[in-house]
Amino acid sequence: MKAENEQRTGLLYGFGAYGMWGLVPLFWPLLKPSGAIEILAHRMVWSLAVVGVALLALRRWSWIAEIVRQPRKLGLTALAAAVISVNWGLYIWAVNNGQVVEASLGYFINPLVTIAIGVLVLGERLRRAQWAAVGIGLAAVLVLSVGYGRLPWISLTLAFSFAAYGLIKKKLDMGGLESLAAETALQFLPALGYLVWLGVQGRSTFAAEGLGHSALLAATGLVTAVPLVCFGAAAIRVPLSTLGLLQYLAPVFQFALGVVYFHEAMPPERWAGFSLVWAALVLLTWDALRTARRSRALLAEASATAAAGAASASASETGTATGTAGARAVPGTDPAPSREPA
Repeated sequence: MKAENEQRTGLLYGFGAYGMWGLVPLFWPLLKPSGAIEILAHRMVWSLAVVGVALLALRRWSWIAEIVRQPRKLGLTALAAAVISVNWGLYIWAVNNGQVVEASLGYFINPLVTIAIGVLVLGERLRRAQWAAVGIGLAAVLVLSVGYGRLPWISLTLAFSFAAYGLIKKKLDMGGLESLAAETALQFLPALGYLVWLGVQGRSTFAAEGLGHSALLAATGLVTAVPLVCFGAAAIRVPLSTLGLLQYLAPVFQFALGVVYFHEAMPPERWAGFSLVWAALVLLTWDALRTARRSRALLAEASATAAAGAASASASETGTATGTAGARAVPGTDPAPSREPA
């Protein structure tokens, strides 16, 4: 019962995290007339404030000394901060410039790009279904390139930057809250410097647009941190396969907002390209579920075989012990060699 409650709670956290990420396109336009770079700088500054308060409440500071003593880990953190800065900044720009649908495509094809990076960088071997999914994904990019009249560079940059970020995070092996704190700590001074420079130039919108606008800019820290906290809570409660399925919620919501709410154009060739992407994701999901089911069956079979072997060995030992005790209990017998009188 406790395990079921934990999984139910994890699902709620997962829906919360991906739901918030899916609805975030509604938030960035509220920050106009701030530009994408100014919004990004505020996001970095206020995110550090939020995670700093969270770490203070949880009293989790030991990781700081550990990361400072390891130059490799510090370098990877700096690289992660740079990559996610590109991802955040481009996404904000895309949403505020009427490219929500193309931005959502980036997160649809992200699993395919992650698989490709696994092959190219980590030397992983793919199953046939995975190769087929990657091939369909490449065909989708070609179709969409024809539809847009150019490469869907926003989608590709978002997908590759987030996939690279995931690879770096895998090598870092840090908790979500700690890694976000480390990354935003490295982003903080450049971001604050940029905001100060905007203020000196008279181009800052933080105070010029009123208290409500200032509060919205400060809320970028919560918009960044809260979904990550929910994601972390979900990750420790639900299976990875379930979390993998939940990740499609965010781009589905973003795509729906782009078409229905922001009324972005979807000519037939774009529908064709997106349909290919969705077909690739269906194939990828089917293969992942089939592989997970097969792995569970093999594990259950191995456990049953091991249990049967242990039971058989135990029964054999019991039988041997019983036979020996019976032999010793027969009157007039002596299992030890007898000695003849001299």
